[in-house]
Amino acid sequence: MELEILNWIQNLRTPILDSFMCFITKSGNGGLIWIVLVIVLLTMKKTRKLGILMGIALCFEVAICNGLLKNLFQRIRPCDMNSAISLLISRPSDYSFPSGHTASSFAVVSLLLFMKYKKLGLVCLVLACLIVFSRMYLYVHYPSDVLGGILVGILCGYCAYRLRNTIC
Repeated sequence: MELEILNWIQNLRTPILDSFMCFITKSGNGGLIWIVLVIVLLTMKKTRKLGILMGIALCFEVAICNGLLKNLFQRIRPCDMNSAISLLISRPSDYSFPSGHTASSFAVVSLLLFMKYKKLGLVCLVLACLIVFSRMYLYVHYPSDVLGGILVGILCGYCAYRLRNTIC
């Protein structure tokens, strides 16, 4: 069923959307956009605590997602199951479940919302949802991979939030 969903998404492909989705997904490579946000927040005294907590949430995400779960589940990517789809990005070399792009995005978004930064949180939520969709559009994650990533991300954001009075 998940491949059917991904195959349906392939019907949406256009040259403009292809370029846009490649750009969106690349912004999430290695958590790049979120790391840039952490650096920006760390430079301002008013948001330094948030930047520290966001960095912690991202560290939790890397440890749980890439260090533990991907190696535990070792799920093969959809692009390896259906080679008829031409990839628009380089084939990722790690496992599929859970989606690291999604987990890092939702670690940041959930922390922002837990910390009551609603405006920034909503802007980041829109970007996070675009990143999530791009991973399926580009045929490198199953829907359950991104759902797993959302759950891992929320957990990491919550854990960092719980540390807010201890660390800072």
